[in-house]
Amino acid sequence: MAASPRLWTTLTEPLIRQNPITLQILGICSALAVTTALDTALTMAASLTVVLVLSAGIISMIRKMIPGTIRLIVQITIVASLVIVIDQILQAYFFDISRRLSVFVSLITTNCLVLGRTESFARNNPPLASMVDALGNGLGYSLILVVIGALREVLGRGKLFGFEVLPTVDQGGWFTPFNLMLLAPSAFFMLGGLVWAVRSALPEQAEPIEHTPPEVEEPSR
Repeated sequence: MAASPRLWTTLTEPLIRQNPITLQILGICSALAVTTALDTALTMAASLTVVLVLSAGIISMIRKMIPGTIRLIVQITIVASLVIVIDQILQAYFFDISRRLSVFVSLITTNCLVLGRTESFARNNPPLASMVDALGNGLGYSLILVVIGALREVLGRGKLFGFEVLPTVDQGGWFTPFNLMLLAPSAFFMLGGLVWAVRSALPEQAEPIEHTPPEVEEPSR
């Protein structure tokens, strides 16, 4: 009975309080690159979550058989194999989205979030707990991608999933799309704003001050 609350905490903590992007600043390259539209953000989020959960389960099951000297090689091999499968599925059934995601699906192999959870958690815990931890971190990562992807598509195109949400001027409406939202710098600023908002709401997430400047003494007269 005591295991259920622990698993629930493991699943829910990465959503906000231990979010891998806003708190740990992991996996932000793909977060910035694939969030120009909600469909690509969702596809990337689902792909990474599936790879993360499956790799965590596999690595946890064989963790006692992996020699410590080659553990990273084994982990990367497992992750890369799963990424190849996911990439082939996307190319076969979602070719347009796969083309727009470009190389970023393949780069899941070296995503610091995937390698970080397999190395720090799955390698030291049983399969169920490892997969729950991976699912929680995948959902936390997905939440940020969905929020940024939705905002960028609405503000940059006035659409969601290609359907008009805000009537644009060229269609006789009132909304003028912000083309800047479709450029990479906008994702950087939006992610920074999101990190600021979360850490303002949860002050315990802010890093402690590493250096306090010395006080300037007034010259004696």
